Amino acid sequence: MWFWSTSVAYGNYVVPLLKAWHADPSSIDKTQLRNWAMERFDDGAILEHIAFPVVLTTGLLLMVTGGWSPASGWFAMKMVIVVLVFLPVEFSDYHLAHFGGNKLAIRSNGSTVEYESAIRRHWFFLVVSTPVVIVSISYVLFLAIAKPFYRTEL
Repeated sequence: MWFWSTSVAYGNYVVPLLKAWHADPSSIDKTQLRNWAMERFDDGAILEHIAFPVVLTTGLLLMVTGGWSPASGWFAMKMVIVVLVFLPVEFSDYHLAHFGGNKLAIRSNGSTVEYESAIRRHWFFLVVSTPVVIVSISYVLFLAIAKPFYRTEL
């Protein structure tokens, strides 16, 4: 739920609308569709942002109940990815979708320049973070399933 809740919307709606807007930025219709998609994307991120703390909590519970520790190489690698990739990306995403970067709130209370800046900042964030997140999630899944670097003491 954490990963797929926004990735489907991003790939199927946000990216095509932003590409169409980039091809013709003077089009009022394309600009309105772009803005609509980004505001809905902020709304859709609510589910992802509820799921992320659940993922962290269940991960900690699995660590405790499963007896895993950073001494297990695969587990240490997962923790490094969570701390260095997922936490910063999610904190930035929370800000961009709900707090200072919420597009609907900016449109309601701010200037068009501030709104445009928020749209572009969020788009830049998505373009930069998406490939990193896709690779990181794939690697975390591999680590959890294959458990490389795992030694058993006999």
